[in-house]
Amino acid sequence: MKNELIERTKRFALNCWQFCFKVPKSREFNAFVYQLIKSSSSVGANYRASQRAKSTADFINKLKIVEEEADESVYWLEIFEEILPEHIEEIRKLKKEGSELLAITVASINTAKKNQNKQ
Repeated sequence: MKNELIERTKRFALNCWQFCFKVPKSREFNAFVYQLIKSSSSVGANYRASQRAKSTADFINKLKIVEEEADESVYWLEIFEEILPEHIEEIRKLKKEGSELLAITVASINTAKKNQNKQ
């Protein structure tokens, strides 16, 4: 599961980048594109970092960053959903994946917290 999530989070970043490549170039769109690329790539980078955590607390803290970045990615995709209806199918697929990664992350945080409290 760990390696699968490393690959899945990386694929999410790449798929968001591929979508962003199709977005029209303008000052307004570029601001949103930058934010989506930044947050979606941070999901994978921070998940990967969580796998090298030095303690359970460090693991939880790194996963909290993943949670925030996944949630932010979903937010930007919701914005794009409203301003680029011609890309609605692709955006909805990305949003679904972002939401699933968010749910997996929250579940992992909750499990880690339970295990930490047992110690």
